[in-house]
Amino acid sequence: DVQLVESGGGSVQAGGSLSLSCAASTLHNRGYCMAWFRQAPGKEREKVAYYSSTGTTSYSDSVKGRFTIAKDGHKNTLYLQMNTLKPDDTALYTCAADPRSDCTVIRGTLVSYNNWGQGTQVTVS
Repeated sequence: DVQLVESGGGSVQAGGSLSLSCAASTLHNRGYCMAWFRQAPGKEREKVAYYSSTGTTSYSDSVKGRFTIAKDGHKNTLYLQMNTLKPDDTALYTCAADPRSDCTVIRGTLVSYNNWGQGTQVTVS
């Protein structure tokens, strides 16, 4: 089983930056699709970005150009660099991973992923 632990959340003023990390206990030496989701109170969960085993990335329109997803394969860690943050970015950010390496075959919902973390709160004021 893959354990995911997010870190790096916090409070920041609008226009600021935060960097999130998601450490995976193991990826079993195989390609995984990894993604970041977020959910704000009263709103539907949104897939923010994904990173496939081949390095393909994709972003939601709401964060494109401001957020960057990256992965350190040696550390089994997924990152999300968030710049020019807006109050609308306030949410619980959750990391997910799935052994299907092609992210496009996975439905865009958190529960479609085989493993997910507990989340880290990001608050932008």
